[in-house]
Amino acid sequence: MALRGVWQLQKLIMSYCDWGGSSRGIRYAFMESQLPAFKEKNPLEVVTELTRGHHPYLKGFYRNKNERVVCVKNLTSEDILLHATRLRNALGRKVIKLKMRHVIKHPSVQGTWTTDTKF
Repeated sequence: MALRGVWQLQKLIMSYCDWGGSSRGIRYAFMESQLPAFKEKNPLEVVTELTRGHHPYLKGFYRNKNERVVCVKNLTSEDILLHATRLRNALGRKVIKLKMRHVIKHPSVQGTWTTDTKF
């Protein structure tokens, strides 16, 4: 996602194995057909990395010094492209757990309204 017109993803690393069966989708179909078009359309640094004996993954580095890793083991080239575009569209912020179901700026003094009122 673009924050103030600037894409937040700076670098995308595609790691794969040259002989493992789980890397078949990223190695044959994605690298040859869809990776050149993805590099051409997106203004970011795309690096391919050969790691023997490990499952393939995508790692995204963002401007706010965060990183996200997505495992693409046994996926097709379309699914890998989907995960790569999701990494590109993300802001890279950490996920925070909400303590309440409702996010409000000014909480009510009387409490939250529910339909389970007992008289």
